[in-house]
Amino acid sequence: MKKRIFILTLITLKSVFLLSQEKHYYQTDFSKDEFESRRAIIFDEIGDNGIALIQSAPTVAGFKVFRQTNTFYYLCGIEEGHAYMLLNGKNRATTIYLPHREEARQNSQGKILAAEDADLIKKLTGVTHVRAVEFLANDLIRLGLIKGKTPVLFTPLSPAEMGNDSRDEILSGHARAAADPWDSSITREAKFKKQIGERFPEFDIQDLSPLLDAMRLIKSPNEIELISKATDIAGLAIIEAMRSTKPGIYEYQLDAAAKFIFYQHGAQGDGYPSIIAGGKNTFFGHYFRKTDPLKEGDLVLMDYAPDYRYYTSDVTRIWPVNGKFSKAQTALYNYIEEYRNALFRHLKPGVTSNEVLDNAAADMEEYLVGKTFEKPSHLKAVKEGLKFRGHFQHPVGMAVHDVGQLRNIPLKPGMVFTIDPMIWIPEERLYIRIEDIVVITETAARNLSAFVPSSISEIEKMIKEKGLTELRPAQDLPLEKNEE
Repeated sequence: MKKRIFILTLITLKSVFLLSQEKHYYQTDFSKDEFESRRAIIFDEIGDNGIALIQSAPTVAGFKVFRQTNTFYYLCGIEEGHAYMLLNGKNRATTIYLPHREEARQNSQGKILAAEDADLIKKLTGVTHVRAVEFLANDLIRLGLIKGKTPVLFTPLSPAEMGNDSRDEILSGHARAAADPWDSSITREAKFKKQIGERFPEFDIQDLSPLLDAMRLIKSPNEIELISKATDIAGLAIIEAMRSTKPGIYEYQLDAAAKFIFYQHGAQGDGYPSIIAGGKNTFFGHYFRKTDPLKEGDLVLMDYAPDYRYYTSDVTRIWPVNGKFSKAQTALYNYIEEYRNALFRHLKPGVTSNEVLDNAAADMEEYLVGKTFEKPSHLKAVKEGLKFRGHFQHPVGMAVHDVGQLRNIPLKPGMVFTIDPMIWIPEERLYIRIEDIVVITETAARNLSAFVPSSISEIEKMIKEKGLTELRPAQDLPLEKNEE
C-alpha cells in the first residue's frame, strides 16, 4: 500500500511539474500586429536586396535579472538572451534564432522560450520562422552569397540600451574607455560587425540605427499608454518623497521611499539612477550619490522615474526641506514655474523647438517686468535663463534620453519629450528646475505629469502629510538583540 501511494505521489508531482513547464512568459502590452508593422517599416526601407540582422542582449551571469535590449524587444517582444533576428528583404520573411532548451536552467527558473518552441513563438510574435542559433551562419550564406546579387546587410551600430541607461551616457563611457591605453574593450556592436566582416567579407555592412531611431521617435498609442503609466508611478514616488521630507533625513531615504512606490506598482527597477540632491548638491545636474542629510533652509531636488515594461518617464520637482519656501526661494521658484507654463502655451503640432523657446522667452520678458529678487545674482540668473536653449530637452520612451532627432524639426503627433526650465546661481551653488513630460497629440500638447504638485501651495500642503519614512522610520544600527 505504501509503495502504491509513493508511486501515485511521484506521478502526481511529475504531472504538476510538466504542467508548470508549459506555462510561458511573454509580454502582453503589444500585439503581434504592432510588431509586424514595425518590421514592415524596416522591410520597406532596406528594399528587396537588403537584409537586417539584430542581436539580442546576452544572458546574464549569476543571479542578475535578464533584461532585453530595447531594439530587440521593440521588434518582437522576446525576452531571451543570445537570440538573433534576421529580416530578409527578398521575401519579407523574419526569422528568430534562439538557443536550444536548457533543461537544468528551465527546471530552476521556469519555462524559457527556446528554439524548440517554434510554433508558439511564431504565434506570439508573427515572425515567419524560428530556428536554432547554429543555423544563422548557413542562412546568411543562402541569402545571396552563393547565387545572385549579394544583399546589403543592415545592423545597429549604436550601442544597445539595456535598462537604466541611455545612448548618450553609454557613448560617453566608451569614450572614457578609449582614452585609457590599458583598456582594450570595444562595444558589443563593434565586435559583431567585425565578426560578420571577418566571416562574410562579401557583405556591405550598413548602420540600421538611424532608421530605428526615427521609428522610435514617434510613439504608438500603446507606447504612450506605457509612458503615461510610468509617469504616474514616477509622480506618485515624488509625492511620497515630498511627504517623507524633513530636516535630518538622508537623501537615500527619499530614494528608498520612491523605490517602494516603483515596485508596489509593478516596475522592474529604475529608468535611470535617481537624482536626489539637497542644498549645494543640487548644483550637480546628475548627482547620484545620495549620501548627505537634508538641512533646514535648503531645497531638495528629485528627478526619478521607473523602468516600467521597457518604458520610462522623466519628472523633476524641487521643494523646501522644512516645508516652507523662503521669500528668496519663492521668487525664483515662481519664475521657474511660470517658464514651464509659458513653454506649454506654445507647444502644438507643426511648431519647432526654436519657435517654442523664442515665444516662451518673449512671454517671460513680460513676466519679469516689475518683479524683484532678493539678490542681484538671482536677477542675473533668471535673465540668463531667457537665453538658455536647454529648457526644451530630449525625447523620452524606452530610454530616459531616448533616441531620435527632436530639435529644430516640426513637432508631430506621437512625439514624447521633456520640458525642463532651469537656472543656475553659481555664487550660491544653487540650481533650480522642474521637469514635465509632454506628448504631442493631433491638435495640442498634453502634460502627462501635470498631476504632480508644482505650485508652491500644492507642494507645501503635500509636505505636511506623513510619509513612509515617518510611518516606518529607519532603525538605528546595529540592532539591539537579546542574547541568552
